[in-house]
Amino acid sequence: LIVHRFSVFLTNMENLIVLIPLSVGGVFILVGLIFWAFPPRKINRFYGYRTWNAMKSPERWNFAQKYAAKEMVIWGAVLAFMGILGFVYHPNEAIAALIDIGLMIAMVIILFVRVESAIQRKFQTQ
Repeated sequence: LIVHRFSVFLTNMENLIVLIPLSVGGVFILVGLIFWAFPPRKINRFYGYRTWNAMKSPERWNFAQKYAAKEMVIWGAVLAFMGILGFVYHPNEAIAALIDIGLMIAMVIILFVRVESAIQRKFQTQ
């Protein structure tokens, strides 16, 4: 019965406003926790928070990895919470898709701005 109800929930397009932010938020939380537990030790182009600013020095790199991991967990939780609010608010499919896309874009921008600002504050003299 629970599996059936869940499958009906998943096939109802109106539930996109819940599913997308909840699942993307969950992925960001999971990736943030992985980065937190296993941060990349050396500057590389494949794994970690990789921006020009973060890759300037090993000190910046290490700081950026820790800070970005924490921010990913926080903003992933915010996005997941916004998805849970979708149980209360039921817009049509087009509005739900716009809200979902807007939330994800906003989260990525906020994450980027906050991490880059923190790097700049911490390493102003360099």
